[in-house]
Amino acid sequence: MKKRVAVAFTGPSNSGKTTLVEKIAQTLIIKNKIAIIKNDPKDKAQFDVAGKDSHKFTQTGAEVVITSPTRTTYFSQREKSLDEIVSMVSDFDILLVEGLKTLPLPRIAVFRNRIDESYFDCSEAMAIDDTINLSEYAIPSHITLLDLNNIPQIIEWIHTHAKDI
Repeated sequence: MKKRVAVAFTGPSNSGKTTLVEKIAQTLIIKNKIAIIKNDPKDKAQFDVAGKDSHKFTQTGAEVVITSPTRTTYFSQREKSLDEIVSMVSDFDILLVEGLKTLPLPRIAVFRNRIDESYFDCSEAMAIDDTINLSEYAIPSHITLLDLNNIPQIIEWIHTHAKDI
């Protein structure tokens, strides 16, 4: 079985997490199979259009799978553990997780404009840009600083620190 690894991204709303994960995925997918899990803690994401069959089916509360010649979409009405999700999307090399800061995965915290120090305890690295004045913070020595705009640097960190799963 091929080695599979995972890494997580965390940070406050509008910090650039989704943009960073998207850029990393676009780069890594050239040579790897990539899976992405995004947490929606406020349950505000919308996936379907009212009135369409798939929306009608998901509104029943059932587990729904929609297939087409180009994709398969799974709508679950139940919370899934990381292990359950990994088993569903088992064909990947690298798993990128956005959010879920309680998962035991190596984690990159993403910040722009200001750093929220409450993320220090759950992060091994921080991706920041030049809007952050580092002299205003006491960054713990265990946290690696990464340039939010340097995708190759962040990918190198991922290759070195991602957890086997």
